[in-house]
Amino acid sequence: MQEVKVQPLTKEDFAPFGDLLDISGEPDKIINQSNCERYHDRATLDFTDGVAGISLFDAKPRSLPYQLDMMERHPLGSQAFIPMNFVPFLIIAAQDAGDTPGHPKAFLSKPGQAINFHRNVWHGVLTPLNGPGLFSVVDRIGAGANLEEVFFHTPYMVVT
Repeated sequence: MQEVKVQPLTKEDFAPFGDLLDISGEPDKIINQSNCERYHDRATLDFTDGVAGISLFDAKPRSLPYQLDMMERHPLGSQAFIPMNFVPFLIIAAQDAGDTPGHPKAFLSKPGQAINFHRNVWHGVLTPLNGPGLFSVVDRIGAGANLEEVFFHTPYMVVT
C-alpha cells in the first residue's frame, strides 16, 4: 500500500486542481455600512448543459490515517465544498493519467477555508475529520452523466 502524506492547503499547491476559497488578501469591497468585508468571486464555476445549484451535504467524519480506495470526477461541472462549521477537512485530488487518477495529493484545510474543484478533476469523497460534517456544495444540476468513479486495486493510505 502506498502512502500519501497530508500537506497544508495553499492556493499555489491546490491550483492544478481548483480554487482555494478564503479571506486572504485585501477585501474587494467594504459593504453594509462598513460592517462587512466582501471577498468577491473566489471560484471559477464551470458548468456544461446545466445550472449551478446549492445543496447541503451531511458527511460522516473520518479519521487519519485514512484509506483511499476510490476517486471520482465530474466531467460536466465544477464542484465547491464550503464547510458550514469552523473546522478543517481533508481534501484529496489527482491529475488525470489517461482517464484514471494519477498519484493523489492530500491537503488539510484550515478553519475558514473552502475549495472548488475544477471540472473533470479527480478527487476523493467529502472527508470531514470532525463532526458535524455539514457542507454547502455548489455544483452542476442537470441531465447527463456527470460522475465517473475509479476504484483502486491497491488502496492508498493517507497519513499525517
